[in-house]
Amino acid sequence: MPLNKEQIARRIARELRDGYYVNLGIGIPTLVANYIPEGCDVVLQSENGLLGMGPFPFEGEADPDLINAGKQTITTLPGSAFFDSAMSFGMIRSGRVDLTVLGAMEVADNGDIANWKIPKKMVKGMGGAMDLVAAAKNIIVAMQHTNPKGESKLLPQCTLPLTGVGCIKKVVTDLGVFDITPNGFRCIEYAPGVTIDEIKAKTAGRLVIADDVKEMDI
Repeated sequence: MPLNKEQIARRIARELRDGYYVNLGIGIPTLVANYIPEGCDVVLQSENGLLGMGPFPFEGEADPDLINAGKQTITTLPGSAFFDSAMSFGMIRSGRVDLTVLGAMEVADNGDIANWKIPKKMVKGMGGAMDLVAAAKNIIVAMQHTNPKGESKLLPQCTLPLTGVGCIKKVVTDLGVFDITPNGFRCIEYAPGVTIDEIKAKTAGRLVIADDVKEMDI
């Protein structure tokens, strides 16, 4: 069976390393905060001016004054710091974020990403995504493998306005885990119950199956 959003987030959380400064984008990426491995000390950064985010609050315990960049209520950890957006983006643009996890509408097999605009639809703007893709040391995309029409979102070339060029390192979808390589998407793990043939059929971009490809441990 394809992964659900929580399982995608749990798999991405395994990419975290002790000491990382991490920015989590809107959507599935925010769920990663709930699955940080035990003993892994990471600092979550939000571009609206916060270092040290904790997991989402339990029902009835939310503080409406504590929100992330996606306007979701959050918790803080001991030692958390608050500051203005200028300082936050200074941190991002100066390359101090080790890992960024973003959602996407499309990813190209060369690492391009489109995640902010669909032409002729009302959007609020790109937000901090363009800064994050330009300066983060490592960027992982969390998304569904296909759109609501069943069309592949892993493409030879993005058709929507780009957020960043050649910047994505890894993609985790409901079907598997894919590294971005000079030869395109390299499938290194597949979701339990998902076949390689299904992945091939639903991937429009260049696809290579790793020799040591394995079933994802979730």
